[in-house]
Amino acid sequence: MFLYSIIIVMEKVRGLKKIHEKWFERCKCDLKKTATQPVPGDGNADAKIVFIGEAPGKSEDEQGKPFVGAAGKFLAEMLESIGLKREEIYITNIVKYRPPNNRDPKPDEIALYSPFLIRQINVIQPKVIATLGRFSMVFIMEQFGLGDELKPISKMHGMVFDAKTDSGNVKILPLYHPAVSVYNPNTKKDLLADFQTLKKLLIPGMST
Repeated sequence: MFLYSIIIVMEKVRGLKKIHEKWFERCKCDLKKTATQPVPGDGNADAKIVFIGEAPGKSEDEQGKPFVGAAGKFLAEMLESIGLKREEIYITNIVKYRPPNNRDPKPDEIALYSPFLIRQINVIQPKVIATLGRFSMVFIMEQFGLGDELKPISKMHGMVFDAKTDSGNVKILPLYHPAVSVYNPNTKKDLLADFQTLKKLLIPGMST
C-alpha cells in the first residue's frame, strides 16, 4: 500500500511537470513579454487541498513561486492556525504570469489560462478547492456549474459548496485573498474563522 501511494504521487509529480512544460512552450500570452518567468504552482502534488489565487505579484514573478510575498506569509500564518504546513498543500493562480503593475487579470487572460488550471486540478485530484479572492471564486464557481450561487465575496466567504470534477466530488470554499487582510486587518478574524471551516472539511466524516 505504501509503495502504491509513492507510485501515485510520483505519477502526479510527473503529470504536473509535463503540463507545465507543454503549456509554457505553447502558450501565446502577452504577459510573457513583461513578466520575468512563469509561476505555475507549488506544493504537494497529492494534496487534499488546492488553494487558487488570481495572478502572481512582484515577489512571485522574481522567485517563480506563488504566494511568497506579504500575502504568502499571512497565508502561512493561517495554515499554521489549523495545523497545516505549506508543504502539505498545493497552491497556484489562475493566471500564471504577472500582469504589469499587479493589475487585475483580464477576462481573456483568465480564459487563456483556465484550461491549464483545470488540468492541474485533474492531476492533483483534491478533496477541497479553496479560492483566494473574488476572481478565483467567480471562475471556479462558474467552472463547476455554481454560477447561480454567486454573490459578493463578503457574503460568500466561508461557505461550502459541493461540486464534481473529472476525478470525483470536491468541496469548494471561497476565502478572502490573504492580501486583503494584509491591508485590512478587520478581515483577519473572518479568515481565521473560515480556516476553521477548512479544517473541518479535512477531517474524515466531518462536513459543514
